[in-house]
Amino acid sequence: MSGFGRRLERMPGDAGSAVAAPGASPAPSPAPSRGAPSAAVPPAPRERLWSLVIDQVDPTVAAELPPERLREEIERLIHQLADRHRIELSAREQAALARDIADDMVGLGPLEPLLADDRITDIMVNGPNAIYVEIGGKLERSAARFRDDQHAVAVAQKIAAAVGRRVDESSPMVDARLADGSRVNIVLPPLALDGACISIRKFARKRIDFARMVELGSLTESVAKLLEIAARCRLNVLISGGTGSGKTTLLNAMSRMIDHGERIVTIEDAAELQLQQPHVVRLETRPPNLEGKGEVTQRDLVRNALRMRPDRIILGEVRGAEAFDLLQAMNTGHDGSLGTLHANSARDALIRLENMVQMGNLGLPLKAIRTQVASAVDLIVQIERMRDGTRRVIQLAEVRGLEGDVVTMNDLVAFQYEGEDGRGRIRGRYRASPIRPGFIARLEYFGLDRAWMAAIEGT
Repeated sequence: MSGFGRRLERMPGDAGSAVAAPGASPAPSPAPSRGAPSAAVPPAPRERLWSLVIDQVDPTVAAELPPERLREEIERLIHQLADRHRIELSAREQAALARDIADDMVGLGPLEPLLADDRITDIMVNGPNAIYVEIGGKLERSAARFRDDQHAVAVAQKIAAAVGRRVDESSPMVDARLADGSRVNIVLPPLALDGACISIRKFARKRIDFARMVELGSLTESVAKLLEIAARCRLNVLISGGTGSGKTTLLNAMSRMIDHGERIVTIEDAAELQLQQPHVVRLETRPPNLEGKGEVTQRDLVRNALRMRPDRIILGEVRGAEAFDLLQAMNTGHDGSLGTLHANSARDALIRLENMVQMGNLGLPLKAIRTQVASAVDLIVQIERMRDGTRRVIQLAEVRGLEGDVVTMNDLVAFQYEGEDGRGRIRGRYRASPIRPGFIARLEYFGLDRAWMAAIEGT
């Protein structure tokens, strides 16, 4: 953007103003953001005013102002320039233009209104002119758009730079996060053929606990009670599901049951867990530099975490060879460890776990891997984003043990589909198994065996 490196020249009587003397090249106008009232402004007057404003503003000073103050100053400047150059804009249009310019200077441009909308859970940029959002579990196309490819790339690079990472043609893929913790994945050309692709999983402003999940229909009170007990009794739990199914949200809800006296180590590619406990060590992976050196993987961090005297290890997502080290941790006194992985069912989750262990330990016999899995994992929780947009826990499967070469499992609770209501919402009910779980001794040790059986009966 124009104005970088120029010394600020304040307008008379404007202490603290971000307005500078003219002389820089004008910037083109962006298209209006989703829901912006500026959409009705004719492009020619808008483009002209945008250029005039950018010519007067020093970004180095603008970056130091609070967003509201910056917007007020830009709006005042727009009013002055519109009068001086006889450009007709209504007060509403001037306010919208001020917001767009401020968002572009110190924010993420057309993404800012989408990030501020609490209804939106995901933002997907498929190039400068195709931005989709998820609202209520359904995808819809947004009216927001970038000015051009360069504008989208600049916003992507701003996101990456904020967390000390870079993304460009030589390194066109990166995982990052926003200041509020929202998870971001970026893919740039030449890998992305239609322009920069930015995928944002928004960080919930309001922390979602089990009570809120019950309100949303993700599970019942009885199933929530079972998961609370599993967390309190230090069971080793894997949360399985597809992309966007709510695995991390469920993991956060379960983590709220962890005792505040425990030392927890979290390991993630892009930190997004929201633990409430006071004694939490947060570790994040690091990609290789341009020379291909300096990479720190999840496996490196899991191995190091074992030397940090953790009571629990929480792995944001199990996706590779670190699965073996996590199983080792679960089998060597780190009970209560939690993690997520992508799979379509509890049985598929075990198969994926076996495959990931083999990725880093090619010589390990399959039976040895299954023995490790059977002795380490207590419970697999399957969650699914259903076709009505609801994220719902559909299965609680206990890992019973090993019979021959097969890991045996027992469905403690399973959701059964029964149809749809008049609004197209899926109806169903949970069916529970009356079989006492294999970890009943653990429940008795914590004095929660009767609470568990009561929750099973109430399902």
